[in-house]
Amino acid sequence: MSLSQALRGHARGAVSRAAHRGWRALQRAASITAEQPGPYRFRRLGARSKLAFPVGSVFGEQWISVGAGCIIGEHVTLSAGLAPGHDLGTAAVVTIGDRCTIGRGSHIVGHRSITIADDVWTGPYIYITDQNHSYADPDRPIGTQWPINDTVEIGPGSWIGAGAIILPGAKLGRNVVVAAGSVVRGTVADHSVVAGVPAKVVRRRTESGWDPPLRHTPTPLPDGITHDELVALLTEYDASGGQ
Repeated sequence: MSLSQALRGHARGAVSRAAHRGWRALQRAASITAEQPGPYRFRRLGARSKLAFPVGSVFGEQWISVGAGCIIGEHVTLSAGLAPGHDLGTAAVVTIGDRCTIGRGSHIVGHRSITIADDVWTGPYIYITDQNHSYADPDRPIGTQWPINDTVEIGPGSWIGAGAIILPGAKLGRNVVVAAGSVVRGTVADHSVVAGVPAKVVRRRTESGWDPPLRHTPTPLPDGITHDELVALLTEYDASGGQ
């Protein structure tokens, strides 16, 4: 390698490192929090909650309430109403509880009422909506027919896997697991696992335990364990080959 090639390679590396440092600084500066809301005026944006930058499509935020300690990933759409500027009344349309995590690239699209309770986590690219198209009139294009709205409720502690779709009228109970790629409609009882299109219950918690039984029973975490201690335990577990 010639000296000029080495210098060009070094310069490209320096530019790349500087660009990545600049991008990380921009992400920190442009994230949306209660203290630094940017152009958005949410009904509520709780303490220690953050919308990561780049932000997805956000409008109707006056009717969107986000609790405390939430993480909204990059490119997440949060919307209330059909388009910016609609007056949706006095009540919140989209409500996200405390300590929720919404995966990157997800869409939460509310028109009537979407309620996500505390401690709900989602994978990336999930879609939740309370509105569906009507196709009752065979002589009109479906896109021009009046839509149908039905409230959506997601219970506390639930997990929604990557790419799942929650349809209008869905009512998920407490600690429900939605498998990746599932399409959920109707009512799902507490402590159920649903999967498929349309999603069906594949496991549930009964008085005698899980039915069917869990294939792997996780070891409970010790009370009061810190993040550093947990990392050390995982490192030790990996080093032992999972023994």
